[in-house]
Amino acid sequence: MQPYVIQLDLQKVIKQNIIWTVIVSLLLIGLNFVFQPQKLELSFDSIILSIILFSVYYILLIILHEAFHLLGFIIFGKAPIRSLSYGIDLKKGIAYATTTERLSNAAMKKALLLPFWATGVIPALIGFWLNNYTVILVGAFLIAGAVGDFAMYKKLRKFPNDAQIEDDPKEPKLYVYER
Repeated sequence: MQPYVIQLDLQKVIKQNIIWTVIVSLLLIGLNFVFQPQKLELSFDSIILSIILFSVYYILLIILHEAFHLLGFIIFGKAPIRSLSYGIDLKKGIAYATTTERLSNAAMKKALLLPFWATGVIPALIGFWLNNYTVILVGAFLIAGAVGDFAMYKKLRKFPNDAQIEDDPKEPKLYVYER
């Protein structure tokens, strides 16, 4: 049986990511300012510190984003640890997490969206709670960074929950096997 192939166009995803990053960043920063107005005191030191903290948080959350995909494969898809792979493709400029195990469509959809909540929404909410624009902005970047995961999720919604999904280890591509 030939599988149905779902493949992302990386150039399109990158453009969507940039657009959504701007939109979500402005929206969340604006919401925080409306609900918790504060005088911005900008100094060279505070700007440099914010840039350093943003960079550290962002890198850590990207790593965690991919780790949460792996966790989703294990929790929702019962994938064995030996089947997991994780890394960065420097040529494509993307981090990735994959499994060699086929997962049910229901499990794959959950594994795709777990990082959105864990590394995007939760940090943004923490940023609101702390009234910290740097943390809010990192959350916004990771929320928008899940655009590729949402694109895959949207395409998987067309298939039954018991369809079997195989992740391509090299490309942003899924193979769907219907029963």
